[in-house]
Amino acid sequence: MDSQDKTSLPQIEELEHKLYLQQLQINRLSEITQAINNNIKIQDLFKIYTDTLSWEMGAKRFALYSCKDGDWQLATHKGIDEKLLVLDISDYFLAYQRIAKIGEDHPLLCEFNYVIPVYHKEEAIAFAFVYKEARKGEDLFESIRFIGTLTNVVAVAIENKRLFKRQLAQEKMRHELRLANQVQNMLIPSKLPNNQRFNFSGIYQPHEGVGGDYYDFMELNEDEIAFCIADISGKGISAAILMSNFQANLQTLIHRKDLKIPEFVDRLNEKVLKATRGDRFITFFVARYNRSTGRLLYLNAGHNPPFLYRNGQVERLDKGCTILGIVPKIPKLEWGEIYLKEDAFFFLYTDGLTDLRNEAGQTVEEEAIADFISRHHQLSANDFNAALMQEMQEFKGHMEFPDDISILTGHIFATKEQKKQTETAKMTVKAS
Repeated sequence: MDSQDKTSLPQIEELEHKLYLQQLQINRLSEITQAINNNIKIQDLFKIYTDTLSWEMGAKRFALYSCKDGDWQLATHKGIDEKLLVLDISDYFLAYQRIAKIGEDHPLLCEFNYVIPVYHKEEAIAFAFVYKEARKGEDLFESIRFIGTLTNVVAVAIENKRLFKRQLAQEKMRHELRLANQVQNMLIPSKLPNNQRFNFSGIYQPHEGVGGDYYDFMELNEDEIAFCIADISGKGISAAILMSNFQANLQTLIHRKDLKIPEFVDRLNEKVLKATRGDRFITFFVARYNRSTGRLLYLNAGHNPPFLYRNGQVERLDKGCTILGIVPKIPKLEWGEIYLKEDAFFFLYTDGLTDLRNEAGQTVEEEAIADFISRHHQLSANDFNAALMQEMQEFKGHMEFPDDISILTGHIFATKEQKKQTETAKMTVKAS
């Protein structure tokens, strides 16, 4: 009995040592899991991982690579010459699908004897390269498998953190888009006049949910109206925010009767320059019409010249100045003045319309727009816009709209007195 006890004692001690090591591993795994549940920082998680491999698992050398936004990065390492760590071994990664011994003669890979790949949903997210020798009473492969378990837990936790941050960023972006969309919906008029004096209709089609286009129709007093269109350089949320600032300044300045056109333009340019700091610019067209006199004043600040159809002719409204927000002082200014004695049809648009391409690479020509206006100006503003968009859909085929598109279409109907004066003038001309 005594001799049997003596021969079995080393085995008992070996078994106790194994149990002790396994308990350490379980404790460490539990500690890491708890740390992850407590939302530990990634760098602190790497430190626990590094300490576990070097002190408790006895790994002499190791390097952990993790994937971030498609790029492989060295997350943590121990015992490797810094000169070797600059070498790129990512081309070797996908050759490993499971824990394996390393047989490569690459100068960096020669430093290790095992590789531990980590895949999440069939996508490689981490690779641990380890050099470890068996300690007394230790099953080397079992230890490597535990390192694999530990690596999996850490790598998946880091991946989940990154996914969560990405989801937060996406949700923040969606929230900002919703807010910007709400702001822009407040800028673009939901209802335009349709009566015996005016018939207006608009199209607003942002390229990215929100954009930098803007149009408006404003009744200034009993006799006067104003209508406008603008396009800020760039797209998305920032363009929408700047355009909301522009709209607020425009609404304030255009109602000031004491401002002459040059002062109005200078003030508006100053506001744009202050908001954009010279990084963005705005093209802009505005017209002011007095129904009693038939007088229409307009200014074109570098915008696509709108079309005016009257007396059977198509005209372009191109008088004005340079774009807003580029220079502190507008160098040259010229405004247009027209007297409307007959019904007039206006077509304002942003360059998203003329930038549209078909499958053959052709763009929408301004001559084609003028021809379309000549053939369809008699339609109501709403029906005109519907017919135009139908034609644009047929023109582009399967191509996408490349930019924001905004269109403001409007009829200004002459008063009975104005029509009477026009008829009298025509009869006088015939008689002579």
